[in-house]
Amino acid sequence: MVLKIFFPRCCNSADSGLLVGRWLPGQESAVVLAVIHYPFIPGQVKRYLSELQAQSQVELSVLGSWSMPKEGQEGMESFLKDLSTIFPQDRWLQLSRGAGRRGFACQLVERGGGSAQDGGDGGGDSDGVIFVHYDQRKVMLSQLHPPEGGGGANGTAEPSELRLVFQTVARSQPLFATDQYDDGPLKVTHWQSEGREASIIVELTKQASVPLCALLTWLLSLWTRLCRISLFNMWPVRFVTSKLSTCVQLSYRTDHLRTVSSPKKASDHMEFMRKANIFVSFFVDVALGLLLISWLYRANRISRLADILVPAADHVAKELQELLQWLMGAPAGLKMNRALDQVLGRFFLYHIHLWISYIHLMSPFIERILWYVGLSACLGLTFALSVLSDIVALLTFHIYCFYVYGARLYCLKIYGLSSLWRLFRGKKWNVLRQRVDSCSYDLDQLFIGTLLFTILLFLLPTTALYYLVFTLLRLVAVLFQGVIHLSVDFINSFPLFAMGLRLCRPYRLAEGVKFRVLSEEPGKPLHLMMEINPLKYSSVLQWYRTPTYSCYPKDSWVALCKKLFVGELIYPWKRKGTKTD
Repeated sequence: MVLKIFFPRCCNSADSGLLVGRWLPGQESAVVLAVIHYPFIPGQVKRYLSELQAQSQVELSVLGSWSMPKEGQEGMESFLKDLSTIFPQDRWLQLSRGAGRRGFACQLVERGGGSAQDGGDGGGDSDGVIFVHYDQRKVMLSQLHPPEGGGGANGTAEPSELRLVFQTVARSQPLFATDQYDDGPLKVTHWQSEGREASIIVELTKQASVPLCALLTWLLSLWTRLCRISLFNMWPVRFVTSKLSTCVQLSYRTDHLRTVSSPKKASDHMEFMRKANIFVSFFVDVALGLLLISWLYRANRISRLADILVPAADHVAKELQELLQWLMGAPAGLKMNRALDQVLGRFFLYHIHLWISYIHLMSPFIERILWYVGLSACLGLTFALSVLSDIVALLTFHIYCFYVYGARLYCLKIYGLSSLWRLFRGKKWNVLRQRVDSCSYDLDQLFIGTLLFTILLFLLPTTALYYLVFTLLRLVAVLFQGVIHLSVDFINSFPLFAMGLRLCRPYRLAEGVKFRVLSEEPGKPLHLMMEINPLKYSSVLQWYRTPTYSCYPKDSWVALCKKLFVGELIYPWKRKGTKTD
């Protein structure tokens, strides 16, 4: 059986003392966490380890002795070897390193004084011992993710040896709380021996975050009470707010701020990363919004935008008028039903006339409306984009109405023709059983069915042409809104903190480890270096992407084309779990 000893690089030059760590359960492996320097009192060491076990919830113990001979300490190695009687263990490691030598000498003493494995300069069975050196700082701060296709860290499967190593180092944080500047009876060497990693800015931020979170929680509670007023819960108001992108984004950001300002400490790594990603995303969103405000209110750009917006909407309406007049004639030389063509054309022209009148009525107030709407960018760029999406929806509302009218009329004729076609084949649709059954019809029913089928069939080309034109116009507006919504969704869901962590400190998000040979000499233990293999950027995006209200249909292209062919309405704002009308 090969004995693997995970040894921290920071202890390679530590003074002689005791090895503190843990034997991994079910594995022939030991994890060395720190070295307690000589001189020490054994009773103080036992009391110190018992206090650490209560804080870290890890079974820490004295694994053995570490000998680093110096001048005046010739008998130190024999003294440390005798400590195995004071710290009774089933197995006692005796590690030593000579001056100017790279490798270690290792001896494993079983209970009873027998030497099970011996490796080093003195010969013996050195092939049975492998030293795995690791960077304790990186292992301490990293989070080992399961491999692709594997179970999670909290799964029911037995944890692997590497995962036990990472968990042991991570849960031993109280052991690393002391450094060389702390006054105490014990001097310990570990990854923070030269001074704990801390910053005065970080500490001040932690102190200031407590009252700031309390204030934010109080403001959110006031906002929640305001939203619960019966006036805002009435059906018309609730229906309109559910369709406005700005209201949806406001609700979404409110939930995120409630999550970030929660006084409850993150219970695990994923919850901490979610809070960090939300906070960074909100900070960047507000920063981009402030940049947009500084650009809008400089050089009188709001007035220029208002001067462009009204003529643009007027121009679109006039282009639609010319398009309808072209459809009321003989478009592309097609033979249309004259009566139906004139009725549909005049119907849609009347709607465009109403829309032009509405635009001219609102034109004096457009600049003031845009001025106040621009202030919404102080809440974030996503709010400005959501407001832009709602403005586009309002400016193209007449196109949406034309699309709904044409789609309903076209869908009615398609379903009527399909029903009458079943009549010719002696079949009918069974509503109760939701299937097509055979049926016998008399002569009058067949005559009326034939007459209706002929009328609908000859009126179909005219209706289909109007439906096709307005569907294409509607898809152009939907495509523009879709780009805006994708931008908002990207800002809300992109894990900026996790990506920054992966870029600046790749060891924090570990996908696995790789080993590099440090020393391989005959008659001596094998020395390996364990290096952390960071997560891929695609895996970081998959693991830490913040869930959003993604409002785009998950239908395939075939299902989408089928809906367009039969005339079913397509609502791009419908979310999961909602039904279309």
